[in-house]
Amino acid sequence: QVQLVESGGDSVQSGGSLRLSCATSGLTWHFSMGWFRQSPGKEREAVAARTGAGVKTYADSVKGRFTISRDNTKNTLYLQMDNLGSEDTAMYYCAAATRYFNDGYYFSSDRYNHWGQGTQVTVSS
Repeated sequence: QVQLVESGGDSVQSGGSLRLSCATSGLTWHFSMGWFRQSPGKEREAVAARTGAGVKTYADSVKGRFTISRDNTKNTLYLQMDNLGSEDTAMYYCAAATRYFNDGYYFSSDRYNHWGQGTQVTVSS
């Protein structure tokens, strides 16, 4: 059984940094892993994704500020978030995709079939 457990969410001031972690278990392989976020009243949006081959994709709104990485020895996915702003306030979710899609597109929540429970990030100005 695949389990994803996020941690690292917190309340920080604008301009601050956080590192989110996603510990995985039972995930023997994946096509992609990603971070998504959702604010009240808004749809869940893709923030960053990393394919099994190491190709990384970022939402335009976080490029240059967020970095996705994975430590295979610890089975953990990370999201380093720098220069945070109030617009980054959201529940952040880790997800893994173990289904294959011909188009190779994994920057959409509907491509992911395993999800964590989320960790809250609140940025105050």
